[in-house]
Amino acid sequence: MHKDTGGITSNLLGGLCSCLRRCIFGILSMGPVPNHIAFIMDGNRRFAKKTNLAEGIGHKAGFSSLISMLRYCYELGVKYVTVYAFSIDNFKRKPKEVQSLMELMREKIEELLQDESIINEYGVKLHFIGNLQLLAEPVRISMEKAMKVTAHNKQRVLLVCVAYTSSDEIVHAVEESFKEIWNATVSNGTIGQLDRSPKRNGIRVNAQDSCEDYARQDADGSTDRSGKTETSSCNGMVEIAEEGKHDQGELPAIKLTDVEKNMYMAVAPDPDILIRTSGEVRLSNFLLWQTSTCPLYSPAALWPEIGLRHLVWAVLNFQRHHSYLEKKKKQF
Repeated sequence: MHKDTGGITSNLLGGLCSCLRRCIFGILSMGPVPNHIAFIMDGNRRFAKKTNLAEGIGHKAGFSSLISMLRYCYELGVKYVTVYAFSIDNFKRKPKEVQSLMELMREKIEELLQDESIINEYGVKLHFIGNLQLLAEPVRISMEKAMKVTAHNKQRVLLVCVAYTSSDEIVHAVEESFKEIWNATVSNGTIGQLDRSPKRNGIRVNAQDSCEDYARQDADGSTDRSGKTETSSCNGMVEIAEEGKHDQGELPAIKLTDVEKNMYMAVAPDPDILIRTSGEVRLSNFLLWQTSTCPLYSPAALWPEIGLRHLVWAVLNFQRHHSYLEKKKKQF
């Protein structure tokens, strides 16, 4: 009897909370709703220590918080959610802890693919972002399977950054951009002779600038070159430069658009809000390229303690500064 009463009470409270949440989100949706929210899930280990639990329990509690936060975001109408799950720097932790995290990650990926999971409830497409080749094969296979299974989902997107740092992402993007330009240039047969223009300390300088420098030095009396020698030197450099224009096959410059399209995060727009729990304001090498105009919200709560109120406050702050942030974006 008591068990039945407890179940009814629990269902009533759950229904009331869901109704209240919908009302709050209805009010928030009257203003601009962020399209993309990113989370640095900080504080799982500190939560376990604070509550006298085993370290692994802290990470499991963190996963439960992630599911709740995903539900809130998707109910609000946020399409993209990115979470920082595992940094490349985290490989420096104790091997036993890293192994435990990898096993937990694989276990939770399998849970996400179950029929009743939030992934299927909201039609979420999964992306695992980072240098996945650094991961153990079983974990990598699970991630590839999850991405393949959810590839047809279009309603919402979850990006999980694993074996990721922003510096690694930028290096990867530049390398890929260079490869594309090199391959295109080679296939077109436009690679010619090496650049033979004058250099100073290994850096190529423009022939006209070099002549101006020589002329300036002579005018200041800082050299003992004769005018004839100077003219000859300048003419020689101009000839080399002009000849180079016809003979050499320079690689095209790498453009900003080339780098951006080769970013791991090119599959999503830049975040509108970045939330880092535990009161920290460091970005910890996370989305440095993508967050130049993104507000950072740092609640004191540890990640397993994060709740609806923290998300609501972050969105309210975003709406308050929305017009200013949009102006800043247009300047970039």
